[in-house]
Amino acid sequence: MGGEHDRLSAAEAASVLGWWLEAGVDVAIQEQPRAWLGAAAASTPEAHVIDASESIEEVPASLDAFRSWLGETPTLPFAKAHSRRVLPIGAEAAEIMLLFDMPSAEDVAEGQPIAGPAWELTERMLAAIGFNAEQAYVGNISCVHTPGSRLTAAELEACAAIARRQIALAKPKRLLLLGDGPSKALLGKPAAAARGHVHKIEGVRTVATFHPRFLLDRPSNKALAWGDLLLLMEDEV
Repeated sequence: MGGEHDRLSAAEAASVLGWWLEAGVDVAIQEQPRAWLGAAAASTPEAHVIDASESIEEVPASLDAFRSWLGETPTLPFAKAHSRRVLPIGAEAAEIMLLFDMPSAEDVAEGQPIAGPAWELTERMLAAIGFNAEQAYVGNISCVHTPGSRLTAAELEACAAIARRQIALAKPKRLLLLGDGPSKALLGKPAAAARGHVHKIEGVRTVATFHPRFLLDRPSNKALAWGDLLLLMEDEV
């Protein structure tokens, strides 16, 4: 499914198996039938297309320039004179794009969109579907660290418009929304309600799931997250 399992080291393989076991995967089956043989399912009610007609005139037209703009523009939601920001990482046309909630203090301290045990779990989730961190484009629904802040409807709309432009510029093959922030902004509902379905954002196959920090606090939901990962990796038909 897009990965190179035969090149895993013993430690990497153990990490992948650890994630599967924690997710309750002990046999090679799923709870729901999948169209492994290519049965058409694109027209089912689960497919939801996002209308991304809104544009942002001042946002640069290249990915590198866009990242620089994120780090400098004063017009981002929550941006203040001394706001701390974490810029997205990864290359254009990545195998998978991960879009997380706003960065925490730990993320800012490490200088990456998600850090600490949550990032370690994310790496294991990626490995479980055949990818490594270098194959992922990783960002936040807002790159600004704002302790205790909640996104208002207007801020969600602004973040969504910026995120859509980022997705269009990054051109990933798949998109995984992790947490309520990106799910509410781009799908209009929290992750728990949006998960389990295939969506399209800027033409990219998209699935929503729980944030890794939520999964660390509630490990029983890892089985649901595993199902979301499998759904994301299904072939287009």
